[in-house]
Amino acid sequence: MPSILNAKESSATPKVNPRQRAPQPVAQLILEQLKLWGVQRIYGVVGDTIFGLMDALAKQNAISFIAVKHESVAAMMASAEAKLTGKLGVCIAHMGPGLANLINGLGDAFLDKAPVLAITGQAPLGKIGTAYKQYINQQQMVHAVSPCSLLVVHPDAVVESLTQAMHTSVLHRTVSHLSIPLDLFGMTTAMQPSEPLYLPASVPNSSDLREALHLILSAQKPMILAGGGARSARESIQALADHWGCGIAMSYGAIGIIDDTHPLLLNGLGEGGNPYLAALFRKADVVLVLETSWWPEGMVPGTAKVIRVAKHQADLGTAPADIRLAQDTASIIPQWIEGLKSYKPSSDWIYEVQQCKLKWAAQNENEKGQSGSPLSPSSIIGFMERYIAEDAVIALDEGDCTLWFMRNFRAKHQHILYSEWWRTMGFGLPAAMAGQLCMPQKQVVCVTGDGGLGMVLADLTTAARYGLPVTVIVLNNGTLQMERDKMIMKGLKPEGTELTNPDFAKIAEACGWIAYRIENGEQLEKAWNQSRTSNNPVLLDVLTAPIPHPDFKSN
Repeated sequence: MPSILNAKESSATPKVNPRQRAPQPVAQLILEQLKLWGVQRIYGVVGDTIFGLMDALAKQNAISFIAVKHESVAAMMASAEAKLTGKLGVCIAHMGPGLANLINGLGDAFLDKAPVLAITGQAPLGKIGTAYKQYINQQQMVHAVSPCSLLVVHPDAVVESLTQAMHTSVLHRTVSHLSIPLDLFGMTTAMQPSEPLYLPASVPNSSDLREALHLILSAQKPMILAGGGARSARESIQALADHWGCGIAMSYGAIGIIDDTHPLLLNGLGEGGNPYLAALFRKADVVLVLETSWWPEGMVPGTAKVIRVAKHQADLGTAPADIRLAQDTASIIPQWIEGLKSYKPSSDWIYEVQQCKLKWAAQNENEKGQSGSPLSPSSIIGFMERYIAEDAVIALDEGDCTLWFMRNFRAKHQHILYSEWWRTMGFGLPAAMAGQLCMPQKQVVCVTGDGGLGMVLADLTTAARYGLPVTVIVLNNGTLQMERDKMIMKGLKPEGTELTNPDFAKIAEACGWIAYRIENGEQLEKAWNQSRTSNNPVLLDVLTAPIPHPDFKSN
């Protein structure tokens, strides 16, 4: 079956099936429409303005409702599901404060271009625009993170509004939102659900491809910068690098796309990356940027020719480029490889790339070999590297732990979930739970700090409630380390960075988890081995040395 996703942007309004049938409640019709478009689960918190939708959910089995403790977690889970699967993520909430709490997670989906639909209740039809409790203009409220936000005021408009919202989210990979008055859910309509839209895949422009190949053939010091969206083109990227003799740099957080054992892979560029890569990257004369708009300031080669390729137009970004191609990376790289048959890569450049890799690999191993108690962040990441499954889903929280992970973890084929542009603390646990729901056969590991976990602590019970066997590793150093280090680096006196933490292991146990408080490497290995076969969620609270990340050391 052709995909509903398509790189070609379209402003056309989707057509709704005009056929009608026996009247049914609006809430039931909404669920039929979502099911038809492939939605399998909805995340949310119950409130009285969505009672009608909750009743309809309870009377069917096709779509699961995942009840969480806080609406921000619901939206982050919907965003994580959309990032992991490429499909529409859905969250629901009560009007007013419910929507306000969703906005953090919706911001993550909006900036990271994840297709998410948010449905919220609204005041009764006769009270819209009045001083009704909790009433606010929700379309204005959500506008900054949702380019499509609609208020439904008639039962016969539900299909058209819902279709428009889903179409916008999926086609443009963004957030859409519907406000539905509480009394509308129980009203009936004879409208019929609309079928998903299937659009033909775009065909590469042969002249653009030839022009790009001409630049590729002119390179003496080529580089590839690959983003998270390039995962489906893994084999093609590796083959291209081999033929072209180029270094492969990863954009922020995009580790796991290419196996670290590849001789030309140089790890991340910028924060949390290979500290020797920036100098090499600036020497490049042709850079092929794949599925990312990441372009770290101060690391851009001044005279390089740049070719940007992304399946979706929005991912091409506004950064400098000589050629921009809105095409599927996996389909066009083989054509360039064919054109490189007579190309002879520069042995001097390959040597420079390999030396950069070897120099960083040696330093990285030295960092991960540090011993002591509390454990160093590098040594904890080194442990994870040895024990996490090669095909695991790894959910990264935001903070100091994220940069240590990206710096020291040598990935195989793990799938990394992270908050790339929104960078919200608290993302790790929700993303891990969504990842386990979407891929129950995979090992799912959350890497978080004590600050990030503290923001979503109540939702430990959500993982226990739904029997999600995620493993959460907490780098617990008692401080907001990144903020502290940045303030010191700027010559400022840190304030508000020290944390008052509970005993995370005891709290996790009280929530139904298996939990361990860990002070040294021996305890960490023992706890991991004891818990790896558990069907319950597992929390490893690892006391961590407050070592400043190298990117934030003061001069």
